[in-house]
Amino acid sequence: MEVEPTPPLAAEILLDARGLHKTYRGGGEELRVLRGADLQLRKGDFVALLGNSGSGKSTFLQCLGLLDHVEEGEILFGGREISRLGEGDRADLRLRSIGFVFQFHHLIPELTALENVLLPSSLAGRRDKAWALELLRLVGLEDKVARYPWQLSGGESQRVAIARALVNRPTLLLTDEATGNLDRPRAQEIVDIFAKINQNFGTTILSVTHDEGLALKYGRRLRLKDGIVGEWTGD
Repeated sequence: MEVEPTPPLAAEILLDARGLHKTYRGGGEELRVLRGADLQLRKGDFVALLGNSGSGKSTFLQCLGLLDHVEEGEILFGGREISRLGEGDRADLRLRSIGFVFQFHHLIPELTALENVLLPSSLAGRRDKAWALELLRLVGLEDKVARYPWQLSGGESQRVAIARALVNRPTLLLTDEATGNLDRPRAQEIVDIFAKINQNFGTTILSVTHDEGLALKYGRRLRLKDGIVGEWTGD
């Protein structure tokens, strides 16, 4: 007798965004960026999100990461509705469970690479120097822990930003055009690091990118178009 496969457990879903709407208003005009966008990420997903310039990719990512607010819809994280949390709870969730890597690394110039990486863990009250050093080794900067941002290249600074985003062991990593300021070889190196993080730690990763070639390195590819998320078919 054949055994029916066990259906996926709801617990495997890390993030579930349902019917998100976002509109910007100004000068008597409205710009509807999200028009009922849905997204479901399972634990361990490695996903690229593409879209034309101005399509709302960054806005969507910021809403998912609680850096911005949605007007309609809901976002569940680990089964918990988070889109209506107060500012304090939103900040705490971001600090402990969601890592961010942006197009600009935003390193603090007065701090060394190691000190920049340690900053979020200090804020969370769980400073772990050994783990921070391990992350810098993972991104290939074990010999530059004492250097300041002005002593690092653009690609190296972005790698420090990646290590910083991981220092609190987030379950979700959101990256917004993290390779946008890098040349092709450095950009590929960064995506390879994301793949290593996904494989080694099981971190769920959602990356906004405009680069279709880099998107092919991800396990799943989506496109945001007309305020709705769909599968990217390569067109």
